[in-house]
Amino acid sequence: MISYDVIIRPIITERSMSAVADKKYVFEVAPAAGKIEIKKAVEEIFGVKVAKVNTMHVPGKAKRMGAARPGRTKAWKKAIVQLTEDSKTIEMFEGMV
Repeated sequence: MISYDVIIRPIITERSMSAVADKKYVFEVAPAAGKIEIKKAVEEIFGVKVAKVNTMHVPGKAKRMGAARPGRTKAWKKAIVQLTEDSKTIEMFEGMV
């Protein structure tokens, strides 16, 4: 996989922004990507050193619009990336904290 196919988008929530102080960043990643692929992609794209990667599958939720049959939102994979102490920060997250 190419690095830009592994990292889909950053997750910008209040909870994920509070973790930026500890050099933890949250991304939506490709469902087939492993921890090693995610680590290499983040290091290549942002030029940082990754210490640890935690991943989890987020299941889709049941949703409905009016009286129609219920549907589901898509399931996706989330990665929490911990940078090393001597690594620089990711600038994209800096103005959002």
